[in-house]
Amino acid sequence: MTIRVLLADDQALLRGTFKLLLESVPYIEVVGEAATGAEAVEKALAQRADVVLMDIRMPQLDGIEATRRITADEAMVGVKILVLTTFETDELVMEALRAGASGFLGKGVEPAELISAIQTVAAGESLLSPLATTALVRHFLALPQQERTIFTAGLEDLTPREVELVALVGLGMSNQEIGERLFISPATAKTHLHRAMTKTGARDRAQLVVFAYQNGLVQPGKATWSAVQATSNLRRSGTGSLGGP
Repeated sequence: MTIRVLLADDQALLRGTFKLLLESVPYIEVVGEAATGAEAVEKALAQRADVVLMDIRMPQLDGIEATRRITADEAMVGVKILVLTTFETDELVMEALRAGASGFLGKGVEPAELISAIQTVAAGESLLSPLATTALVRHFLALPQQERTIFTAGLEDLTPREVELVALVGLGMSNQEIGERLFISPATAKTHLHRAMTKTGARDRAQLVVFAYQNGLVQPGKATWSAVQATSNLRRSGTGSLGGP
């Protein structure tokens, strides 16, 4: 299946660089370029893009507002927005997520990571860089207790494997990265995470990150729950896994 990508950035050199990179991937087609936010909204519909690689700082209409208009338009319900910016601030992360972005990455991302991120959001999943994940958590921690998300389940309601995966989501890992870490397929990881979201009442992956922090699985910048390390140790010793498949 071909992923149709629209490049939205006011710098022609960057658009050209991204185009060269993405056109080297057989299953990605660059269907257009936009130099302004308004142009991005127009071309996302006209070119039937699957994913818009969206910069934030653009003339006429910034990337946040362009994202909001695209995700609010019923005619573009299948279009996913991957925000790519040099400004990974807490405020911009939250604005992008509220506007409907499916992913948020820094422009310092490695080429392979960018390609993987495009695949991830095209498949309907959310993706946050580690810095964006930390920004999300800082925002959550700054809220008054009564305004924080109330979940319908706790850690005791999750299986050991589901807890493992939620901890890794809290570290900002994609399903592909989780699969590689735990030696399972991305589809299996997605299934476990969907079950965890159903049990906890998490609306999306971002809320699952909040659940991980709220329940002490991870802290900003590091894991505090050692299930992942324990799993690795068990595998090395040949005694099996904590939570089964």
